[in-house]
Amino acid sequence: MSTDTPGSQSSLHRANLERVLRAVRMAGSLTQAEIARGTGLSAATVSNIVRELKESGTVVVADTSSGGRRARSVSLSGDAGIVVGIDFGHTHLRVAVGNLAHRVLAEESAPIDVDVSAAQGFDRAEAMVERLLEQAGFRPEKVIGVGLGVPGPIDVETGALGSTAILPGWTGIAPGRELAERLGMPVHVDNDANLGALGELVWGAGRGLSDLAYIKVASGVGAGLVVNGQIYRGPGGTAGEIGHITLDEAGPVCRCGNRGCLETFVGSRYLLSLLTSTLGADLSLPRVVELAHQGDLGCRRVIADAGRQIGTGVATLCNLLNPRRVILGGDLAEAGELVLAPIRDSVARYAIPSAARQLSVVPGTLGGRAEVLGALALVMSEMGESGALGRH
Repeated sequence: MSTDTPGSQSSLHRANLERVLRAVRMAGSLTQAEIARGTGLSAATVSNIVRELKESGTVVVADTSSGGRRARSVSLSGDAGIVVGIDFGHTHLRVAVGNLAHRVLAEESAPIDVDVSAAQGFDRAEAMVERLLEQAGFRPEKVIGVGLGVPGPIDVETGALGSTAILPGWTGIAPGRELAERLGMPVHVDNDANLGALGELVWGAGRGLSDLAYIKVASGVGAGLVVNGQIYRGPGGTAGEIGHITLDEAGPVCRCGNRGCLETFVGSRYLLSLLTSTLGADLSLPRVVELAHQGDLGCRRVIADAGRQIGTGVATLCNLLNPRRVILGGDLAEAGELVLAPIRDSVARYAIPSAARQLSVVPGTLGGRAEVLGALALVMSEMGESGALGRH
């Protein structure tokens, strides 16, 4: 048990250790100069802490180059601990096992029936976690934590899934608590858009940025907001519900109870309904995107119209938060410029010019893996330092 008192030399040293470890853990690998810049610590302090962490086996240090000059690259030891990511989607379940050095050791994805009960979904997830840990060669005791992504807002006070979640029958269930009891592991839970944002921030198109928005367009529409390098959730956990911006007060009734929400014009159910009479009832959004790339005029029109509608939501976001980058994820992102160009057109029309000039709108680089990688990153950001600092 620690006897450190706030403000004591030992508690200050521990706080500095934690700052260095967190910086390295979220970046995967940093030079000592980058650690000093990112933490505000002096080069001498960083050098001493890195030496201490290296001696304890917490980090590994390798020679590298930065800007043409020799440097030392610091990353967490591959055996410092294991993290698990689980992503429940509208039609899929994806699980990944990784280490704190940002290496994905095992990964698997399986289709899941949207009407499956929560209990059945958890059964599938539990079996996949056990199988992947065995495949990666790690015992469950080695797992520091589990990140869980679900398609809907999580109530901050109760941990329960909100009423606007995509999965029917899951409303009111506290998935983090349920899974923690089943796995016997700490579970951190967040909505899929926040995890997509975290995934792209740490692993993909948002690396090196501190302000961005990740817009996921699939069955529903959500946004993950990164402000000053942190996910912004709001006091109730519902920040980023961009799909429920009202576009038409007399429009279709949305599942949230309002009319004419953005989601009612760009969610997959609506987009597919425009095309099934000509292309068949078994049409899927990935198939629409594929046909659009092949030149189908109807599919191109539907995607372009959706892009313009998404762009109005992005413009509102741009005016309020002034992000540096908007990253598009979900099935519709695979349309590339067919959807991105109309989004940019709407942003140019409706956003404050100075904010629009600073904004880049790009596709995510992680595709369908963004959320599960974000779940791994969630554990890294939320796990605390006890596992890595236990030897100090």
